[in-house]
Amino acid sequence: MLVYQDLLTGDELLSDSFPYKEIENGMLWEVEGKWVVQGAVDVNIGANPSAEDGGEDEGVDDTTVKVVDIVDTFRLQEQPSFDKKQFLGFVKKYIKLLTPKLEGEQQEHFKKNIEGAIKSLLPKLKEFQFFVGESMADDSSVVLAYYKEGSSDPTFIYFAHGLKEVKC
Repeated sequence: MLVYQDLLTGDELLSDSFPYKEIENGMLWEVEGKWVVQGAVDVNIGANPSAEDGGEDEGVDDTTVKVVDIVDTFRLQEQPSFDKKQFLGFVKKYIKLLTPKLEGEQQEHFKKNIEGAIKSLLPKLKEFQFFVGESMADDSSVVLAYYKEGSSDPTFIYFAHGLKEVKC
């Protein structure tokens, strides 16, 4: 299994269990999330509660919660939204921190294509939810989530160069 960590913080942000599609010259990864239900599961163990003096509810908590699989699996933390000025400020700082961690062709590819990738995100800025890894570090990658037209499940966008592949 492959896990993708934030190159700046080491937080786990994604794994190969969630297939991605490269967009914007490989600068961004797009990943489909899904709403899933977590909580109590009705398990039939073959016992007859009425014959064994058991009540209808034997103290089992039947609460269920709907969560987004990627957010739950990687314990992503939602952040307040950015306006255009704040987002561009974040991006400037992110590029400054990330660029020295990249090497050779990867660094050149990043420098050449990051501006186009950012420009593609700006028109959708108001639609995005913003997430960071579980450490909630100030200098971390941001994961963007939005709902494509007609979809009830969110789509996540990752900055590809900000991820480090780790074999587990």
